[in-house]
Amino acid sequence: MFARTERLLLRPGFPEDAPALVAAIADDHVVRQLAKVPWPYRLSDAQAFLRVQHYPLLPSLLAFERTSEAPRLVGSCALNRRPSGSVELGYWVARSEWGRGIAPEACTAMIAIAQALRLHALEASHFLDNPKSGRILEKLGFHPTGVIAPLFCKARGEDVPARFFRLGLQRACAPQVQDDEETLAA
Repeated sequence: MFARTERLLLRPGFPEDAPALVAAIADDHVVRQLAKVPWPYRLSDAQAFLRVQHYPLLPSLLAFERTSEAPRLVGSCALNRRPSGSVELGYWVARSEWGRGIAPEACTAMIAIAQALRLHALEASHFLDNPKSGRILEKLGFHPTGVIAPLFCKARGEDVPARFFRLGLQRACAPQVQDDEETLAA
């Protein structure tokens, strides 16, 4: 699955992306805001991530800025299944790209993919010490659920308070379907 926005190409990661992935994400200011990414982040971590077979209807895409030269890896966004069965939107942006609107642009494309997959809703969360991520989620139309709970951060090695959000996905013409494993596999 691929997506294209005004500035970005979102596509699956390939093994040859490992060095660029390390260069983009291996910053403790980025990694400490992500739940499942280790610190320090090494080439072997990137290679392992790129080898993972993701559920095909829940894409995990790298975001490349389209330039007059070779595209540059600037972040990532993904749809992941939570243990509860709900689908979560996750994203990160390289620190050098913060403040340029990369996250909202990439996530808007991912929300469109979620709608095309006929999902009813998306969930998301951010650590309380990263309020900018919460503002991005609100800009995308997510609403706080009222839940603040500890979420384990692999890079920090501890639970960190996180705020949880939800976005209902409206489809004007699409029939209502359940967003469970059977529906997604159909």
